[in-house]
Amino acid sequence: MSFWNRRKPVDVAAATDAAHRLKPTLSWPHLVAMGVGAIVGTGIYTLTGIGAGLAGPAVVLSFLLCGVICACAAFCYAEMATMIPAAGSAYTYTYSVLGELLAWIVGWSLILEYTVAAAAVAVGWSAHVAEFIQAAGWSVPTPLLHGVMAGGVVDLPAIVIATGVTALLIIGTRESATVNLILVIIKLAALVLFVVLATAAFDSARFHPFMPYGFAAHLDADGVKRGVLAAAALVFFAFYGFDAVSTAAEETKKPERDLTIGIIGSMVLCTTIYMAVAASALGASYFGDFSKSGAPLVYILNGLNHGMAAQVVASAAIIALPTVILVLMYGQSRIFFVMARDGLLPPRLAAVSRKRGTPVLMTSLTGLVVAVLAATLKLDQIALLANAGTLCAFVAVAASMLVLRVREPDRARVFRTPLPWVIGPVCIVGCLYLFLNGLPAFTQWWFLFWNACGIIVYFAYGAWRSRLARAEL
Repeated sequence: MSFWNRRKPVDVAAATDAAHRLKPTLSWPHLVAMGVGAIVGTGIYTLTGIGAGLAGPAVVLSFLLCGVICACAAFCYAEMATMIPAAGSAYTYTYSVLGELLAWIVGWSLILEYTVAAAAVAVGWSAHVAEFIQAAGWSVPTPLLHGVMAGGVVDLPAIVIATGVTALLIIGTRESATVNLILVIIKLAALVLFVVLATAAFDSARFHPFMPYGFAAHLDADGVKRGVLAAAALVFFAFYGFDAVSTAAEETKKPERDLTIGIIGSMVLCTTIYMAVAASALGASYFGDFSKSGAPLVYILNGLNHGMAAQVVASAAIIALPTVILVLMYGQSRIFFVMARDGLLPPRLAAVSRKRGTPVLMTSLTGLVVAVLAATLKLDQIALLANAGTLCAFVAVAASMLVLRVREPDRARVFRTPLPWVIGPVCIVGCLYLFLNGLPAFTQWWFLFWNACGIIVYFAYGAWRSRLARAEL
């Protein structure tokens, strides 16, 4: 059989032998918190201002458009995840529907997404810690607070957070999810505090003109791409992360119910939060002022003379980052694990701890890679590669949902995407638009280069050693 047509049957993908199956310990509150933990990170604290600078008050529409595209993706994910309740997310669905080679490309892209994003967030967390250390007057040598590429020697705080998250994931999935749930509640409480205080100073006059830069993306005289669609291409990247929920399918107690709630619930909740925060920020302060601040929410609260609340929100930003790292590293280890279980990577990497029910070896390797990247590199531009991986995964899942609707229309579906021939194409077209118009050419070319390297790895190993390839012999 050609690798183009080499597919893992849906029923086989959903059924895994006990020795290589992950332990189900999660319920829907854990999954919702996992989605929110991954989505609500520094993006809401920074992109609100940057987006407003590109679209004016109409950035609310930008958030709405991104929410619609991601909601369409969430529907597709929910249908596929409940049909194939196995670890692997978009990689597993693609393997069952579109074939091994495309599955490898999606899995390779997800590796890029999760690993680079986790390392980038670890570096961001380290920067906050470095500011705290300096403000406290502690005598920590500056070269130990920055990686080599950032002018230092080694980024110790980044190593600490990557190691800590790795240890938590090794201890157990439920324990990790519980800690994540607590931290998510804390940072949501801080955002609710901001909305309440900002709404008290709300002035609708600040929404006029509502769309000063128009709707379509265009270059202004200063060379900056502005418009509602331009801002949407940017703030979209504050939404991704909910796809990590689907990587927990195999570890969910009642996947037929909990996955739908976790995926769609986290997406709806986060879209509501983003729009509420953006609307209250725009009503409390002129967008031209806070759009120039690197911490717009803190800037607005200070401007309203809520200094203590500003400190609370700033502290919550630091608390938010470890939850993002945790979910990203969790998703990365599960993608790696399933690819090894399928034989596309060395099978011994798919070992599961009998005591903890987690892939200890793969989790440790993931933590090591993230720690090394975060401790040495400056990831400001390369981090954008994670966004390309996300868009690739969204397109693959929507396409898999549509193809399976044609190929197996009578297959039982616990959750059925409403209006599939509207929602699926909207997801695909929306993601392609964001890839072509929202990512710089540098990122697009590096994404293609990364996958070219991945294809070489596939033909050097996986194409001949995967379980399906061996079954053909």
